[in-house]
Amino acid sequence: MSTPITEEDLVQSIADALQFISYYHPEDYIRHLAESYRLEQSPAAKNAMAQILANSRMAAFGRRPICQDTGVVNVFMKIGMGARFATGRPLDELVNEGVRRAWKADTNPLRASMVREPLFDRKNTGDNTPANLHVEMVAGDQVEVHVAAKGGGSENKSRFATLEPSDSVVDWVLRTVETLGAGWCPPGLIGLGIGGSAEKAMLLAKQSLLDPIDMTELRARGPASKLEEMRIELWEKINALGIGAQGLGGLTTVLDVKIRTFPVHAASLPVGLIPQCAADRHAHFVLDGSGPATLTPPDLDLWPEIALDGIAAGARRVDLDRLTPAEVATWRAGETLLLSGKLLTGRDAAHLRMTRMLAAGEPLPVNFRDRAIYYVGPVDAVGDEAVGPAGPTTSTRMDRFTETMLAETGLLVMIGKAERGPAAIEAIKAHGAAYLIAVGGAAYLVSKAIKSARVLAFGDLGMEAIHEFTVVDMPVTVAVDAQGTSVHREGPARWRAAARTA
Repeated sequence: MSTPITEEDLVQSIADALQFISYYHPEDYIRHLAESYRLEQSPAAKNAMAQILANSRMAAFGRRPICQDTGVVNVFMKIGMGARFATGRPLDELVNEGVRRAWKADTNPLRASMVREPLFDRKNTGDNTPANLHVEMVAGDQVEVHVAAKGGGSENKSRFATLEPSDSVVDWVLRTVETLGAGWCPPGLIGLGIGGSAEKAMLLAKQSLLDPIDMTELRARGPASKLEEMRIELWEKINALGIGAQGLGGLTTVLDVKIRTFPVHAASLPVGLIPQCAADRHAHFVLDGSGPATLTPPDLDLWPEIALDGIAAGARRVDLDRLTPAEVATWRAGETLLLSGKLLTGRDAAHLRMTRMLAAGEPLPVNFRDRAIYYVGPVDAVGDEAVGPAGPTTSTRMDRFTETMLAETGLLVMIGKAERGPAAIEAIKAHGAAYLIAVGGAAYLVSKAIKSARVLAFGDLGMEAIHEFTVVDMPVTVAVDAQGTSVHREGPARWRAAARTA
């Protein structure tokens, strides 16, 4: 008879795994990203990869989150039919206790992002519960657990389609990836689930992202099946789109394409697509009743040496406390800036509240005239930190508020990640403003440029409150300049054309 698995062993193993993946990238991700960095020819994309790699190494040494969006917890559990739990409590209750313990850790608190009710008040649960738990009963007497944390930016780019059996999956994937933009923070992975049913295809896609990244090895030895041929074809064709790191244009958009399949009705071809961002976070362990799981950190010599002063070489220094429309008008799309001074923050909830106040004729609690706002929801600080990891959130969610904010508050500069939509770009051009991007997936690196932080307004919104940061040499790239030129349009188009003529 198998040894019972105690409540504490399961709870602590879940908590330890979630802490572990918050600051350690999997080794296979680092190896593939380092190789792509070595080969990258686009200066903007190479700079972005350098920041992601430097951030990853810093997070590993500092044991602080790789990304400020510490993710929705996904737990995939295979329970042996002969396994025993020494508990009468529901399994999801134990898993959520592990999540709660991980998120409340004193030395590395994680950002609570889950809201209890999805439609109306959307109040934060405060501890990132509940997790998404998937259970499979299998042969054996052990419990196999795979824990992952998925950020909202990449999760929001998930797609599903029911194709005709004669349709080309490759063509659909390429058309779909072209529409995703950069909000999912490439370079990352594309996970595909093909077959089963609608819900099965999406689950397969999510599970495929847990498979080892092996594209380098696969291409070296050659495909051994039609499925491996499809993976290589998709890897080549997606990268030939020229999207590049952070959507800036370049050779590498995906490090790997993962595919899982399942038998399907003869009339159907359901396909799920889920991208994984640069914060690729997951861990695997097995429980057999002998105690909690032990996780082995990656070799810290795995990361390439990257000189941080080289990341901002040739950048223009900007004093945020003396911003003027005349100065902003001189910035050009693709240019690197180093920001110093007072920087406001605000994202979805704050923008919604402010636009409602403006519509009601109410004064705002903060003066935005000739100021810059950073779309961020930071992690809480620990020790002597001014703020925890504080990378950008996806800016397209703020597009609907852009015209109002620029026209009615005098806001001059916005900072986030990914592209802006046509209406937002037109508003930026009309008001002589600018949109800058920080590198998604470099949250810990960005936080080192923040020297102080305080809440100015909307404290009840938690991480979405309006803060004022004091920053020194915060690296950003001009993504949309005052003339309306967008690097997210021009960069990928240039590298796509280069791929076609290569």
